[in-house]
Amino acid sequence: MRVGVYPGSFNPPTVAHLRIAEAAVHRRRLDLLVLSVSRVALAKEQVQRPLLEHRLEVLRAEAATRPWLDVELTDHRLLWDSARGRDLLAMGADKWLQVNDPAWYGGDPAARDRALAELPELAVVARAGIPIPGAHRLDVGFDLGEVSSTAARAGRADLMTAAAARFDRETGAWTDPGRYERWLHRGRQPHPTP
Repeated sequence: MRVGVYPGSFNPPTVAHLRIAEAAVHRRRLDLLVLSVSRVALAKEQVQRPLLEHRLEVLRAEAATRPWLDVELTDHRLLWDSARGRDLLAMGADKWLQVNDPAWYGGDPAARDRALAELPELAVVARAGIPIPGAHRLDVGFDLGEVSSTAARAGRADLMTAAAARFDRETGAWTDPGRYERWLHRGRQPHPTP
């Protein structure tokens, strides 16, 4: 069984995240792709809302409709830790830049090179003119353009996955933080994250 991993905060998950996942499964012949969410994502430590449990519920709702998709919660913060033991690591071009930046390895290019050598097969989605080596490039079949979690949080609910858009309409989780806080305080607290 070929298993890939796609780490991210998915805050919120977008149509681009799902398209990347689907392309990785079909173009790289995976049996399963795991969306891996860190309890405390690297460089996103300040993310408190929506609550992690709610983000996981939304992702699990999307995965429930796709037999080739799964969701995991992890303590891993680094991509290569999440990729260990997997056949493929999927990522966007922004993560590709981070993975190749020696600053994330204490400024040591040799440490970066050792970490990169340990990675499994890569599936990297090009974006914004960031060069991706051909062997690693993953064609998703459409231009990602302005599809981003940042744009979705800024009010572009049309960029969210169906489950995320439903949850946002109900709670304001991404587009109306004040309404989400009121929703939380009306007794809709999540169950503790395992």
